[in-house]
Amino acid sequence: MLLVGLGALGSSLADSLTRAGVGELILVDRDVVELSNLQRQVLYNEADAQAGRPKAEAAATHLAAVNSTVRLRPLCVDFTPKTFEAIDRAEELDLILDGTDNFATRYLLNDLALQHGIPWIYGGVVGTHGTAMVILPGQTPCLRCLIPEPPATGESETCETAGVLLPAVQAVSSFQAGEAIKILTGATESVTRGIVMLDTWDHRHSLHMQKAGPTSHCATCRGEDFPALRADWSESVSLCGRDAVQVHPRGGQELRLATLADNLAGAADHIELSDVLLRFEVDGCRFSVFRGGRALIFGVTDPQRARTLYDRYVGA
Repeated sequence: MLLVGLGALGSSLADSLTRAGVGELILVDRDVVELSNLQRQVLYNEADAQAGRPKAEAAATHLAAVNSTVRLRPLCVDFTPKTFEAIDRAEELDLILDGTDNFATRYLLNDLALQHGIPWIYGGVVGTHGTAMVILPGQTPCLRCLIPEPPATGESETCETAGVLLPAVQAVSSFQAGEAIKILTGATESVTRGIVMLDTWDHRHSLHMQKAGPTSHCATCRGEDFPALRADWSESVSLCGRDAVQVHPRGGQELRLATLADNLAGAADHIELSDVLLRFEVDGCRFSVFRGGRALIFGVTDPQRARTLYDRYVGA
């Protein structure tokens, strides 16, 4: 089983499924733990935040202490089509779970699941309200059936503008976990069909499109087009709810973190090196640079400015 995203929703979902004793859980997340995460991301603690541990690594450590019989495979990477291809026997996955916070990655999950005929469970939480849906390829509408295009920038609330209430997270992740257990145990006839919408502040719950199937105009459901697989996954992107930007290297070469740390000596402050991560501060920004060259740059919101800083201190 593959779980992408280990923030508020994903960490709660991972905890529930590990306690339920699922056989194997592949944990994918690109981010590191920060103190601001702790009010809603249940797997982490202050020590994780102070060390700036990658979320996938920290999650696996805590989950292993909960249930040592579950096989945990943490991947501290950005989820792209190449990430999926690198997973051993990815096309044979029983289930894909959405713990993300952006529509670009959700469309990618949707297209990969539909391409390979893998069930997946969408989930999203903003403010006090949440949405979730089980997608069974060939049986139910897919994400593109319901939302052909992502909302335009500024047209809808985000976790940055509205925050995230933990009870709403737990309500959505509980639904996802319950539906996941149905699918994993072969009880697909009991799977909830339709879109679950809830608001934990006003105590409103509803279920829509209970009898709907794939829409006739959806090329993805027909297996004719998977747009997310053709998208450019190398650009710099701002992170939801954060003064931070993720930057990918332009080349494909492996980055030698120890060499970079030596090069930064005298130019940067608070340099900390581990096997998978180099952290340092420079120009008023905090860098978390991963072994593959991907970096999270905190203290900046403009992707172009982040790219300039990356080229200056990490390399073009």
